Amino acid sequence: MSLRPILIHPDPRLKKVADPVTEVTPELRRLADDMLETMYDAPGIGLAAPQVGQSVRLIVMDCMKKEGEAPRPMALFNPEVTWSSDERSVYEEGCLSIPEVYNDIERPAEVKVRWLSPEGAVQEEHFKGLWATCVQHEIDHLNGRLFIDYLSPLKRQLITRKMEKLKRDRARA
Repeated sequence: MSLRPILIHPDPRLKKVADPVTEVTPELRRLADDMLETMYDAPGIGLAAPQVGQSVRLIVMDCMKKEGEAPRPMALFNPEVTWSSDERSVYEEGCLSIPEVYNDIERPAEVKVRWLSPEGAVQEEHFKGLWATCVQHEIDHLNGRLFIDYLSPLKRQLITRKMEKLKRDRARA
């Protein structure tokens, strides 16, 4: 396994719709392992393949954050929301591609998601709370959407300028 560089917004690859996975290959399983290692190292609770420059429909996540909780790493190929609740919830979201920026985002409180496991088996799960928010946030990445796209144009523009400055500063370092 190896760490992969995480793309920083604005980057055109983050706005592209990712390609469906037709077969879960050993290379894609290795990508999922690398993404989990990268996510844990960042540290984060979710990561989508476009964030590491790979235009495939793959997300990884692990929302077990409490001290003493066993990790629950998940790799979801071709994840899709099959149902969402009318009830909404608001979480302060952040993104590894938009470092140190957080905003309250409203989404469905619960979702059912279907995906292919690393072994190629169809899985389905009902997610609530932080897990529901995380899976929706990561699926948005596969559709070329960032959490800041839910904000006003002015807020988005300010955040984009901040990220452009961060990228310039990092390039000079």
